[in-house]
Amino acid sequence: MNLYDAQAKFITRRHFLRRCQMGLGSLALGTLMNRAGAANPLDSRVPRVARKIKNVIYLHMAGSPPQLDLFDYKPMLNKLDNKPCPKEFIEGRRLPFIKGHPKLLGSPHTFKQYGQNGQWISNMYPTLPGMADDLTFVKSMYTDQFNHAPAQMLLYTGSPRNGSASMGSWITYGLGSENANLPGFVVLISSGTDPSGGKSLWGSGYLPSVFQGVQCRSTGDPILYVSNPKGMSREVRRRSLDALKKLNEQEYRDIGDPETLSRIDQYELAYRMQISVPEVMDIGRESQSTLDVYGAQPGKASFANNCLLARRLVEQGVRYVQLFDWGWDFHGTAASNDLVKELPRKCASNDKSVTALLQDLKQRGLLDETLVVWGGEFGRTSMNEERNGSKFLGRDHHPDCFTVWMAGGGLNHGITYGETDELGYTVAKNPVHVHDLQATILHLLGLDPFNFSYRYQGLDQRLIGPEDTPKIIDGLLA
Repeated sequence: MNLYDAQAKFITRRHFLRRCQMGLGSLALGTLMNRAGAANPLDSRVPRVARKIKNVIYLHMAGSPPQLDLFDYKPMLNKLDNKPCPKEFIEGRRLPFIKGHPKLLGSPHTFKQYGQNGQWISNMYPTLPGMADDLTFVKSMYTDQFNHAPAQMLLYTGSPRNGSASMGSWITYGLGSENANLPGFVVLISSGTDPSGGKSLWGSGYLPSVFQGVQCRSTGDPILYVSNPKGMSREVRRRSLDALKKLNEQEYRDIGDPETLSRIDQYELAYRMQISVPEVMDIGRESQSTLDVYGAQPGKASFANNCLLARRLVEQGVRYVQLFDWGWDFHGTAASNDLVKELPRKCASNDKSVTALLQDLKQRGLLDETLVVWGGEFGRTSMNEERNGSKFLGRDHHPDCFTVWMAGGGLNHGITYGETDELGYTVAKNPVHVHDLQATILHLLGLDPFNFSYRYQGLDQRLIGPEDTPKIIDGLLA
């Protein structure tokens, strides 16, 4: 054994930098840590390509809404209700919960056409039709995953596995934020629980952690631990942060880990947020008429409150706002997830709040520069699940086709893109993969989805994945 080689294996970066006569650690620190002149990583940046929008509000219905009962009208499915489904629907297929030969399930709800181009919307959404000419429907979405967590991770990080950066992190990494006193990426959760994919859906993955989403609450402290502990004044907090900054700078000199720089930036942002966040998160500052339109109630946690907060956040320059609303997993195994009993209740508040958000953004001139996206992680089957002989109506997970809609700048408004077959089971025209949706969103923001990357583990990582198959959907663009 070569003793010199054996010893070299145990030399850490710290030891190397300390021994190096050129002082590489100090050299790097001088380049990257001159805090007086260094740029804030969240500073707003202008993309190279002309952008159509500046901000994104993504409304995720966690659990996946039944598109066949909301937006994808299928008269033939209604005609064949309770008939055995075609054999090709199940032969060689893996369905999560459906067993045997299931029956087709026509929608128990009614549909009408709205707007200049006759957009189909069900009676589950009585007020949204007023915005029909502002909506862009995509009824030919499909994904590779049929379980909630991996499907959500694929949608938001580009990979069904943990470890990749989320869409909001990518966007703030590329464009920064327009408000130095607020996070560039904010997450709001309603209906009592995190989505199945957990906090990975707003994590920064391999990107610097300063770009991860910040989860805010509509009750109590908007952000956990944003307030000073009892007995600590703002001046004392400032002195504490200055001391921590010196310790972190020393750690960077010793170790050279760039995450130490992110830690300093995050502490400084947290200090600034102590003033800005409580103000922007206080919906009690809104007029009573505005609260009533949204159905919002100050001091309570709700999807309605989060929709109003989303408008307030983009109005103040937050780049990406993500709403997760749990409770859209309509399997029909009980009254709590039945299409007849529960779907109307779930849609009622969603319809009112979402419509109010769109109208509010439009009235304030914000809709032209904001992209609003509504959807789930996959679709629901054309067949009744009838798990264990349940008498309630519900649909199983279905990755082959689902519906999302969008509104905002840069879109071809009032149209439906793509379509499914007459029973709503497969994409019949203009398929749109999850990666295509991601590519189109990045394009609208002025980011090149094919060259927008981050070097990690020897690869140029991208939100849209490593393959060349994703595409920008030109048919959706104005």
